[in-house]
Amino acid sequence: MIRRAALALAVLAALAAVAALLGAALPRPFLAAESEQDAGPLRRILIFANPIHTDIALPPDPDVLASFAFLREDGLPIDDPVVGWIAFGWGGRSFYLETPTWAELKPGPAFRALTLDRAVMHVALAGEVDPAQAGVLALDLTPAQFQRLVDNVLASFTRNAEGAVVPIEGRSYGPYDRFYEANGWFNALVGCNVWTASTLRSAGCAPGGGIRCL
Repeated sequence: MIRRAALALAVLAALAAVAALLGAALPRPFLAAESEQDAGPLRRILIFANPIHTDIALPPDPDVLASFAFLREDGLPIDDPVVGWIAFGWGGRSFYLETPTWAELKPGPAFRALTLDRAVMHVALAGEVDPAQAGVLALDLTPAQFQRLVDNVLASFTRNAEGAVVPIEGRSYGPYDRFYEANGWFNALVGCNVWTASTLRSAGCAPGGGIRCL
């Protein structure tokens, strides 16, 4: 079983690398209008990345906290002054929920990640982050770009008939994260990196050759 899990992990990592390239290769949007470029002070976001996963991190500014007020209602202390960033990731239900660490990788979740699985959103709170550290990328967006990105992150959450997000009850890695039902289907070729690239592109950021915001 250990050997099968290791093999599944190796295949998953290889496919994730391909997915990252596919995400980077998708067409980027047209240049933003000149008026949008001068619409106000830039807003910083962070990208957290490891070899097979990426998250988009937003600052806990008042407008962000208002947009994601449901996190407070679900018990996440988003108003705590020690919170520096709110990280959002999209991924496969089985792999996300059943693999808190690589040491807990099992063949079942790895197999579903390689085939097809329902998607979930993972939201986690982080403290202050040095944007110069490995695995972190800082991007500065215009206010209009920033709002488009927030809107597209919100659109990734599944909504019920009343328009509310759908939390996955009783599932988290700890007190500072939550899982929610998400739109779409996941596999290793249409995974978190493709979601991150698409969401950045919606804001006017072009992945590939070093992400840049236009």
